[in-house]
Amino acid sequence: MSEYQYKFNITMSCAGCSGAVERVLKKLEGVKSFDVSLDSQTATVLTEPSVSYDTVLATIKKTGKTVNTGEANGQTMAV
Repeated sequence: MSEYQYKFNITMSCAGCSGAVERVLKKLEGVKSFDVSLDSQTATVLTEPSVSYDTVLATIKKTGKTVNTGEANGQTMAV
């Protein structure tokens, strides 16, 4: 597999919240693409295999947003 897909359910109350998540993901090396949705309260992230779930999770948590659930390639992971 040439890329990993991570999906997170994040508590975001406004466009500023989703913007903060987008900014940190944009800076994270190895992220191929991402989609942050304020409506569905989710962030879906495609990365190179060198980027771990824990790295992406820690990066999102730096924004101060609450991560409720997380998945790595369809498998539920700890948050």
